[in-house]
Amino acid sequence: MNIPEELRYTSDHEWAREEGELVRIGITDFAQDALGDVVFVELPAVGAVLEPGGPLGEVESTKSVSQIYAPVGGVVVEVNDSLADTPEQVNTDPYGEGWLCTVRPAGAGALGALLDAEAYRAATEL
Repeated sequence: MNIPEELRYTSDHEWAREEGELVRIGITDFAQDALGDVVFVELPAVGAVLEPGGPLGEVESTKSVSQIYAPVGGVVVEVNDSLADTPEQVNTDPYGEGWLCTVRPAGAGALGALLDAEAYRAATEL
């Protein structure tokens, strides 16, 4: 299982990457593996305001429909529109082309409450 050291994680299997003043969000390799083949991704609208731990969207796979939760609060500034045509990118490249959205965080230190790679690895090994 791939758990990049530079990312922060939620216990619900979302990841967050700081990119300057923005935070890019996706689901983890662990999550995409558990879901199976992703066939549809529902993303928030640009301009939507997300609350930390609140709903961000949904991922539909051949196995189930799963809620995605926002790892940080803030305003959505970009969504990965390519997932409408190629939702399988969530499976093939969850930390790259399979990203979900980019958020302008509501406050500084937004990633501070999230798990680091070591803590997330420990949580997934239970």
